[in-house]
Amino acid sequence: MGIILRLVITAVSLWIATIFIEGIRLTTDSVPAKVGTLLAVAAIFGLINAILRPVIKLLGCGLYVLTLGLIAFVVNGALFLLTSWIAGQLDLPFHVDNFWPAAVLGAIVVGVVSWVLNMLVPDGDD
Repeated sequence: MGIILRLVITAVSLWIATIFIEGIRLTTDSVPAKVGTLLAVAAIFGLINAILRPVIKLLGCGLYVLTLGLIAFVVNGALFLLTSWIAGQLDLPFHVDNFWPAAVLGAIVVGVVSWVLNMLVPDGDD
């Protein structure tokens, strides 16, 4: 149940990013298609973050130290752009126009909104 809840939280975060960031588009008019697309893109984004982020952090740990962690914004934007590319390959109507500002700002919005929503949802460990 926790994975499904986190998937929905990420989908809501992506939806909010499509509303506030001009370069992120969800190009379908049907509400069920939008919901399905957002859930699929959330799953893609989650898989990319689960698989690639640890590898990138390990290989680029020197850059993280050198930039005091600011390189994370670039990495998050790149992973967000990769998510858009994979969604395009799967014919999902989700698109991020460019790296800056759309991908970087979109990744920041998704990260902040997901963090806030995850803080509101209990873990179940209580």
